[in-house]
Amino acid sequence: MTTTLEPLEPALSVRQVLNLERVLAGEPEVVAGAGQLDRPVRWVHVAEAADVGVMLSGGEMILTTGVLLAGDEDKQAEYVRSLYRAEAAAVVLGLGRAFPTAPDAMRRVAERCGLPMVVLHRPFPFAELTEEVQSRLVRRKYAAVSLSEAVRTALNGLITAGAPLQGLLDEVARYSGCPVVVTNLAHRVLATAGERSAVDDVLRDWERIARQAGGSEGDGWIRAELGGRGERWGRILLCGHRGDTAVGRLLADRAAEALVLHRMLGGASAGTWEEQSAQGLLTDLVSGVVPARQLLPRARAAGLPVNRRSFVPLVVRGADPARLDRVLRMVGLPGLVAELAPGATAVLLSLARDQDAAALAAHFAARLRSETDLGTAVVAAADPRTAWDEVAAGLREARHVADAVADSAPALDLPAVVRLRDVHLRGLIRLLRDHPHVQSFAERELDGLLSATDQDLLGVLRTYLATGRNKSRTAQLHHVSRPALYRRLEAIQVRLGVDLDDFEQAASVHIALLAHDAQQR
Repeated sequence: MTTTLEPLEPALSVRQVLNLERVLAGEPEVVAGAGQLDRPVRWVHVAEAADVGVMLSGGEMILTTGVLLAGDEDKQAEYVRSLYRAEAAAVVLGLGRAFPTAPDAMRRVAERCGLPMVVLHRPFPFAELTEEVQSRLVRRKYAAVSLSEAVRTALNGLITAGAPLQGLLDEVARYSGCPVVVTNLAHRVLATAGERSAVDDVLRDWERIARQAGGSEGDGWIRAELGGRGERWGRILLCGHRGDTAVGRLLADRAAEALVLHRMLGGASAGTWEEQSAQGLLTDLVSGVVPARQLLPRARAAGLPVNRRSFVPLVVRGADPARLDRVLRMVGLPGLVAELAPGATAVLLSLARDQDAAALAAHFAARLRSETDLGTAVVAAADPRTAWDEVAAGLREARHVADAVADSAPALDLPAVVRLRDVHLRGLIRLLRDHPHVQSFAERELDGLLSATDQDLLGVLRTYLATGRNKSRTAQLHHVSRPALYRRLEAIQVRLGVDLDDFEQAASVHIALLAHDAQQR
């Protein structure tokens, strides 16, 4: 869903008011505060009273003939000081009978205060100026209200339609015409939107921008806080917005409202966006859709140390991403956690090059398995990569290893961290699983056990072969007695027409079962 919005009319500044055709007819001359002419004008007010300052609320351009100030320099000076205290935008003095020339007292005070002071050398009907400026300001005010409602409606429509976070940010980027970045409170990037090259430029310089994001706004950097119920949990940034600042602030505020609503309606936890950010990064890296070099700024902005590091690619089966992230924090290792596929979660560690990668990976695996319900989790690893461009291949290798042992992991005597050299025949069969000859071989060898009612026997066969035909271990893992196991093994041999005590026949069945499991996965 998209909505085309009319551009908001630019805010009027003192300089722009002075350049209006009607004002130019009065031959305006700036006699003080020339460096402050870009101040915004909120309203135009005609006032002759000496104490006009008490009636102002800031941002007004005051038009006067000074008729009540003539002949009293103290009143003239105080008049300017009161306007300065009220934060008026400027004072415009029409020259005439009261003041044929610019009064020095007013000019000196205005210059000291930095208040723009303008004199009109030709008679000028103030009513015409107030009418034109007020009409422009009113039009702009209503346009701002219309813009605000249009943005809110568009974003709420996306939320109602079930659009993901990225969909909302893409819409905000389209309206703002600049990169949009969502961060957590630690300035780690959770999501981005906008033209890819512009976003990459922002992320390459993210360390500086992150510091700026926590300070004052300026030069088109506009932010809005994300949070609710008295708690902040992030911010949204418009990076280098080139339009009107008020428009940018409006867009940022509407976007922040929509993101908070999106998270509330989606039941998202505090870490969900962090998980989505890591998942998008690692999925893009593994798939190769985006060149690895282009993903480096995203990794750095997401908080992963990348300079002079060793990257250890891990893939874990049997543990959810939230649990893995918690264990990673427990052992104090920097890294990213993301689910690559159902049941397969990547953990990319970033270590100093003098750290023992194998020992730290083993420590992570041991801490994971010490969790009460994660004793059977499989932790697969590839060798450390010192070049970022090689990380994707490492993640693919680790996933291959994890998938190769996943079905029979409890029956196998596996090390704490499984590597390619540990999967042997399983790894080869998994690589060949899609070959038609391998598929037909598996079906032919296992034909007697492939019906839905035979899955229990197939599981017993899988464990028996994975344990090296160890009957005691198989009975223990299936919680059956030895006689009951013998009866099941006899049934398996009858169904398949094989003798499992014969090494060659058992090996053939084992290879077929490995191929079948790889194909099913």
